[in-house]
Amino acid sequence: MTEETPGFEEKPDVPSGATPDAAEPAAAPQEEAAPAGDANEKAALVAELDQARTALNERTGDLQRLQAEYQNYRRRVERDRVAVKEVAVANIVSELLPVLDDIGRARDHGELVGGFKSVAESLETVVAKMGLQQFGKEGEPFDPTIHEALMHSYAPDVTETTCVAILQAGYRIGERTIRPARVAVAEPQPGAQTVKAEEPAESTEPADAADAAESAEDKENGGPEEG
Repeated sequence: MTEETPGFEEKPDVPSGATPDAAEPAAAPQEEAAPAGDANEKAALVAELDQARTALNERTGDLQRLQAEYQNYRRRVERDRVAVKEVAVANIVSELLPVLDDIGRARDHGELVGGFKSVAESLETVVAKMGLQQFGKEGEPFDPTIHEALMHSYAPDVTETTCVAILQAGYRIGERTIRPARVAVAEPQPGAQTVKAEEPAESTEPADAADAAESAEDKENGGPEEG
């Protein structure tokens, strides 16, 4: 009988020149499977990144639309505010137009003097600060959108319908016309240009014909007769 040494375990024989790692071939397949798992994880990350970018683009578009709507809202509010202000001022100033007309007539007649002149100028300054503007001048073309024709005539020295007299001044605030200018208008004389164009032809042709006839008669008679 052979005696076995206690605590000693037999190991399989390893060929000479071989490394201990060669004795464990089962670990190799696990190391080869790792790259496939990394590729799947990268694909999942790329998909999540694409979804995040899509969501970001949608949110950015929503924010831009909201900002544009807000800007349009602010412009509408500002436009409405200005319109309401103009209407309110127009309603107040329109009640003062007869007073301004009286001041204008007094100035034309030289009656705007003394304390009345100071009060009138102060009133005109106040309404000017409120945006009131006077318009209407003699010689300007007639515009039915801002002029009201009260008198009509013909004139040979105008080439289009023209305001020849301002009977009552017009007033506006901004682009809003409070009262049109009341004017007298003149139009070109009907047929004036046609007559002027035809007059030279009518006056020269008979004279030329008479001269030619007289010259021919003188030649036949041997010269003009002596009286």
